[in-house]
Amino acid sequence: MANLKVIDQNGKDSGKVTLSDDVFGIKPNESVVFDAIIRQRAGKRQGTSKVKNRSAVRGGGKKPWRQKGTGRARQGSIRSPQWRGGGTVFGPTPRSYAYSMPRKQRRLAIKSVLSQKLIDKDLIVLDKLTMSAPKTKDFVSMLSDLNVEGKVLVVSDDKNVQLSARNLTNAKVVPVNGLNVEDAVNYEKLILTQDAVKNIEEVLA
Repeated sequence: MANLKVIDQNGKDSGKVTLSDDVFGIKPNESVVFDAIIRQRAGKRQGTSKVKNRSAVRGGGKKPWRQKGTGRARQGSIRSPQWRGGGTVFGPTPRSYAYSMPRKQRRLAIKSVLSQKLIDKDLIVLDKLTMSAPKTKDFVSMLSDLNVEGKVLVVSDDKNVQLSARNLTNAKVVPVNGLNVEDAVNYEKLILTQDAVKNIEEVLA
């Protein structure tokens, strides 16, 4: 069990939290993390590219010339792929790029990222995180009090906190059930509340 210092929104000490080794203390598996990111990115692809095949191209209902006796190659339609204006062969059609990944591997990937954050000392645990109103200025001030620089990912279910970070390019707030591998890897620092840590451990342990 790893003990990590807990601080409040003003950056002052607020005790310690014990982190589960099953979630925050495993040996990171880079291969599984890579596979999880590729899967997540594939699921985001729109898959709306489309070309017209020979059945979708207008025209070509009549046989251009008779089958035999002209000395030319036989043709059945002027919209065949070899004709100018004809259909496209093997072109893209609307599809889903999403694919599945075993549940154990998905869990291993997020646990690997969380463990790596702890190893790199890029994990910050707050006793709680609340805001009375959605104000970007207050959110930036909080990050300053925490001495957080660079890109930061905050895990919080507080709606005001989520709205306060919407316009920031270096910060992102996700709910506890929205924590994912790609965001955790892309952002340098990870900020969790004690409640978030508890919920994560209940799901992943």
